[in-house]
Amino acid sequence: MVVVQPVETGCTLKMFFALHCNNLKYKNMPTQVATTDDLKDLKLELLESIKVMLNESHGKPAKRWLKSPDVRKLLNISPGTLQTLRINGTIPYTKMGGALYYDYEDIQKILIDNKKQNKLILDTKRF
Repeated sequence: MVVVQPVETGCTLKMFFALHCNNLKYKNMPTQVATTDDLKDLKLELLESIKVMLNESHGKPAKRWLKSPDVRKLLNISPGTLQTLRINGTIPYTKMGGALYYDYEDIQKILIDNKKQNKLILDTKRF
């Protein structure tokens, strides 16, 4: 296993090694060399972990209840537009204290229900 310590911003590789090689707790530690095969294995493990996390979430956010900024970002709308959608009843919400919460599934259902399919109409007389 290769242990990688975080590098401070602006720290060159030479500075990094100088700082960490002088640290006493690393002096008695055995040195391990990471081969390209080790790095490839690490990359594959990381990719597999990411795939598992993405499959578990199915593209949904980690939380069911979203706050207004999350909904605005998800729908790419302004605060005023979100307020209009709330007022006219397009998007249901729950208010607790001063915070507004929106159910992710409700937003998905609204998007699906309002989906428009453009139809291509060919004018056969032009051909």
